[in-house]
Amino acid sequence: MTQAFDIVIVGAGMVGAALATGLGQEGFSVAMVDRAPAPKFDPDSAPDIRVSALSAGSERYLRSLGAWDHILNMRATPYRRLAVWDETPHPLSNLLPRTSNQVEFDAAGLNAPHLGHIVENSVTQQGLWQAAQAEPSVTILAGKGVTGITQTDAQAKVVLEGGEELTAALIIGADGAQSRVRDMAGIGVTRNQYGQQAMVISVRYQGPVQDITWQGFYPSGPRAFLPLYNAGASHSGESRASLVWYDSPEEIARLKTLNNEALMVEIQKGFPAELPQLTHIEDRASFPIARQHAKHYSAGRIVLVGDAAHTINPLAGQGVNLGFQDAQCLQSLLKEAKRAGDDLAKPSWLASYEQQRRPANRRMMFAMDAFYHLFSNQIPPLHLLRNLGLGTARALPFARNRVARYAMGIDDELPAVIRQLTARLPGLSQL
Repeated sequence: MTQAFDIVIVGAGMVGAALATGLGQEGFSVAMVDRAPAPKFDPDSAPDIRVSALSAGSERYLRSLGAWDHILNMRATPYRRLAVWDETPHPLSNLLPRTSNQVEFDAAGLNAPHLGHIVENSVTQQGLWQAAQAEPSVTILAGKGVTGITQTDAQAKVVLEGGEELTAALIIGADGAQSRVRDMAGIGVTRNQYGQQAMVISVRYQGPVQDITWQGFYPSGPRAFLPLYNAGASHSGESRASLVWYDSPEEIARLKTLNNEALMVEIQKGFPAELPQLTHIEDRASFPIARQHAKHYSAGRIVLVGDAAHTINPLAGQGVNLGFQDAQCLQSLLKEAKRAGDDLAKPSWLASYEQQRRPANRRMMFAMDAFYHLFSNQIPPLHLLRNLGLGTARALPFARNRVARYAMGIDDELPAVIRQLTARLPGLSQL
């Protein structure tokens, strides 16, 4: 059996589902294909181990898609403050006066109600699926993997497991960092594996839900606290949070072998004193981290978005925000192509998408790598530079707020201090 669509999106995660919804709202007939079944939400369940810090810009986009209310009806935690500090001892600390090394970003200073929301990935995805299901021109094909893609001058064809075929003018690969669509299109990647891995730990802590997310930087890598939601009546007086611990693969492997009681002791020793009193570990997972960038964003009738096109260091949880920006950009250009009566895969439109998104994605890669290289070491010149940077951020609220506005998706331009710093970092020219 063959079905014809304007667009086939392979991958129904957060970015793919957002793009399917947006394109459906623009009147395109869209098939959204994913091997995984439909996401589910259980209000009584422990949180998804995977969470993201959705920016104010992403919130606006999700509102426009009709997904934000669905997300709020499940669970999302606003954060109004973000703190960053350096826990690395200076090599000459005995000879230098002690100075404050903490910078705090506050929504009040930006005249904003919040800096963003911490949301479980499965909740965001579920909200977007609900929005997509409300669009008559969007067809969701869940539980169906893709076995092949062929292209001609007139159309592209997607073959699903079981032999079903879908034809379309354009295929969008939104199937993640290990994208099969990207491989089928013959698009290569540049990849840099970082020396660290990340361990994510879902915990309960004593007290109300906090409105601050923070990161402390250590020589072995950062450690972060992301507030979630109230733990409910069955855990009276407790709230939930996600902890992120970056460290060497050997140390992460050791931590993974510990039982919950022993891991709790390690967390209490290894995290800053600002960590609330933990009461329980609910889940844990670890993963390697890498920077990856597709050499091209399109090939023929195939175009890439989100993690299929780029992955970044997850220091500030900006990956999905970049993916949503890809989706908005591509949606806008395809709307213009349709209005002009053009082929949706016309090279000039797909080239315009890459020309807009590649520099923006590179800027965020630069920023995350700047923090990674600047903070994850004890080299004296870099230690001095980061302390100067933190000092400048404290002394110059305007500069601090520029960084915050960029991270929130309000400003498109990376602050000059970060651009100057990244220009001096090795290995970024290949992005």
